[in-house]
Amino acid sequence: MPLAPTRIELIARARGDLRMGLPVVLTAAGQTALVAAIETLGADRLADLRALGPAALAITQRRAETLKARAYDGDLARVLVPAGADLIWLRAIADPVNDLATPMKGPFTALRDGPATLHRTGLALVKAAHLLPAVLVVPVDHALTLAARDGLTVLHDAADLLSHLSPQHEISAARVPLQAARAGRVHVFRPEDGSEEHYAIEIGQPDRSLPVLTRLHSACFTGDVLGSLKCDCGPQLHAALRQMGTEGAGVLLYLNQEGRGIGLANKMRAYALQDQGFDTVEANHRLGFEDDERDFRIGADILRRLGFASVRLMTNNPRKLAMMAACGLVVTERVPLHVGHTPENAAYLSTKAARSGHLE
Repeated sequence: MPLAPTRIELIARARGDLRMGLPVVLTAAGQTALVAAIETLGADRLADLRALGPAALAITQRRAETLKARAYDGDLARVLVPAGADLIWLRAIADPVNDLATPMKGPFTALRDGPATLHRTGLALVKAAHLLPAVLVVPVDHALTLAARDGLTVLHDAADLLSHLSPQHEISAARVPLQAARAGRVHVFRPEDGSEEHYAIEIGQPDRSLPVLTRLHSACFTGDVLGSLKCDCGPQLHAALRQMGTEGAGVLLYLNQEGRGIGLANKMRAYALQDQGFDTVEANHRLGFEDDERDFRIGADILRRLGFASVRLMTNNPRKLAMMAACGLVVTERVPLHVGHTPENAAYLSTKAARSGHLE
């Protein structure tokens, strides 16, 4: 069936369906279930799903900690959805925006029997779609029949669905004179899984046989574009380019992993929680995310495809150093990057050092 979608294409389709409020069908080890993202699920579809059988709300262990729900599966909790629960109840569990106003949301009945594979995969899919990490899971024996009838996306053998790294392919490149260096060239890389494109900004003509001055920079719309004072991202971006321009060579990887990989909408949710008094790590946890959801393997893949084997890495983040080494790239030097300190981001930078181990 040469025109049929591949597994990677089906994963991309499933992400898009979940973002639009459509359920998808997951199968693994003889289990089948309909899975829907709480953030985008509508009331009518919720009623249709509830009519198919008992439903569970899957949330991450981080969100479960906030709600005092039992995470019997370790990394997640499967909360039984009460008979009278509506969309308002589900979204109150998924979204911490009103936690302080209505802190008592339980008691919850957490499931502890049976496999949690489909629930875990559903959470991974909505995270990849940059939605709140909360999914409705309805086990249905005839889910494949429903999928065929209603045109739903089906993902078989979901256990290892998102464990692989989607290869990056260079799509285009062109010379772009920059303020920091007139000898600039921008390479656009597109992953096979249809997710966000990433960019490599090459300064000068770096010698592929030598360690290249490199910066892995995660996209920050608020800092890079708007000049937000809440972070140091914009100043770090421009300082890195300036140093590469001064040295005459370098590569800046601009990775579209906004908000430490949670997406701009969730980043704004985290900012709103910070306004309630939580630090950046606590805000991520209350949303159900880890401290940092980024995948720096993407940067290593792009560097290898550009022909580099060793780097002088401009970073204060020890995770980037470890990931480059784990991916087979030699880090010959860490180049510190301390710029952009403001009164508004002092607490943020202090939290990065104290809780995420950022280096001086």
